[in-house]
Amino acid sequence: MSNMPLTTNDQLNILYDLLTEQSEDGCGTPAECQQIARLVQSLQNKLADPSVENLQEHLSGISEYSQQNYSDDQLTEHIYSNQANLQQWASAIEQIKDSRFHG
Repeated sequence: MSNMPLTTNDQLNILYDLLTEQSEDGCGTPAECQQIARLVQSLQNKLADPSVENLQEHLSGISEYSQQNYSDDQLTEHIYSNQANLQQWASAIEQIKDSRFHG
């Protein structure tokens, strides 16, 4: 893997894919959650723009969601109970990622 820094849009795309995957599969791994947490942290630092304030709120929720240290079984339950959130977050990211960030 090259060391080119990911653009904001790359990060939003990866985050979108991870959230959608967990939502659709109904399961995930602790490693995925750690990756989600890292992406969110990076995006929160980059997206200080008031115009994406709505996304900031979602990022806070995603951050909280991804920082629970669950075993695989607990994680499946956690994902299941957050289905509505996962879909809402994915859809919020989808609306913003391709329209706003082409860099």
